[in-house]
Amino acid sequence: MNLRRKCLMAGLATLTALTLGTAAQAQDNAVLRVATDATFPPMEFIENGKRTGFDVELVEAMAKTMGKRVEWTDIDFKGLIPGLVSRRFDMAVSGIYITPERRKVVDFTEPYYVGGLVALVKSGNTTVHAPADLNGKKVSVQVGTKSVSFLRDTYPQVQRVEVEKNQEMFNLVEIGRADAAVTGKPAAMQYVKTRGGLRMVEQQLTTEEYGMAVRKDTPELTRALNAALAKVKADGTYARLTQKWFGTAAK
Repeated sequence: MNLRRKCLMAGLATLTALTLGTAAQAQDNAVLRVATDATFPPMEFIENGKRTGFDVELVEAMAKTMGKRVEWTDIDFKGLIPGLVSRRFDMAVSGIYITPERRKVVDFTEPYYVGGLVALVKSGNTTVHAPADLNGKKVSVQVGTKSVSFLRDTYPQVQRVEVEKNQEMFNLVEIGRADAAVTGKPAAMQYVKTRGGLRMVEQQLTTEEYGMAVRKDTPELTRALNAALAKVKADGTYARLTQKWFGTAAK
């Protein structure tokens, strides 16, 4: 093979590699990799083998306005922020509260819903009527959530029972191994409505804003997500979803 032909072949190989690389990059840019812990109805959960919920439908709607398709990853809640930081996915959405501690390691979109921590007890419980009554009680919480640090710092006499999944917290209250469970208000309301046997303590423990967690090295994605959120609010999609999943008008 003469030198001219060798140079031509090398040039073609380089061009092919660049073309394939560009195509792969374009394909990646069309995908939004999102992680969630789909055990938190009505925010995200599995029903009839399909992932659904407020967060799921909201993200899908936002991705559509961005011209992207969503590639979901299901992992435990405690792994969402570490997995995001280690670049396993582009964003995490799972009823995540925006907190100063989390802001140190990840960025957040604009808040997309306001909720807060509440306590659930058995319907016949006569000892817990307000958050202060939790002191001295056994309270189940999900590891990796704000419930853990909030109870530790605010109600130091609480005996925390830490579990991996949201459902486990409720189960412990039902069978009497915990006096109460502390979780997000949407999940608590959903459980009381669909299962019964438990009641929600009227006074909330906290008021919290939910945000979609994004890596600090992708500020352009955070801006794009904020723009998409604004679009779905403007076109009525957000109002329809809040009505569907919470039975209330958009705030």
